[in-house]
Amino acid sequence: MAVEPHLVLEIPDPSVVLLVGPAGAGKTTFARRHFGGDEVLSSDAFRALVSGDEADQRATSRAFAMLHRELVRRCARRLLSVVDATNLEDHARLTIVRRATNAGLPTVVLVLDVPLRTALARNRLRAGRTVAEAIVRRQRAQLDALLALGRLEHEGHEVVVLLDPVAADGVTIARRPW
Repeated sequence: MAVEPHLVLEIPDPSVVLLVGPAGAGKTTFARRHFGGDEVLSSDAFRALVSGDEADQRATSRAFAMLHRELVRRCARRLLSVVDATNLEDHARLTIVRRATNAGLPTVVLVLDVPLRTALARNRLRAGRTVAEAIVRRQRAQLDALLALGRLEHEGHEVVVLLDPVAADGVTIARRPW
């Protein structure tokens, strides 16, 4: 579902929110704007915990193991949790969905659908965590394929929302009891 700018988006609370998009899409900025710091599980932050460098891709598997342990803990406590990662691979999303479902929580997918040129420009401005341009291009192609195939709508999410840059800047998140 596309969202018009300045619209209120209702999400269940508690739930597990997956931010989806390539590097430079604005996922972390969106998470900071709309959710509490204690609610956001950031793959970059877990990489920094593991290796001291949030851009260190060698720390990814250990970082995601930590992220998933924390997600399970938060789900068991019925706390809203936001997964700030690209979430472009089916297995990554479905693992998160399975963890939420096992805890009886719904999932919400918020796709930050920015044009490639915007993602590349934003990526170049990221201090200390720039992603190679080829990777951003690959991630954008993954998102295009994901959207073209309509897979998100068939993964069992309570809410799936496509946010272009204008909508992402203008949306307000409202929580409704689950």
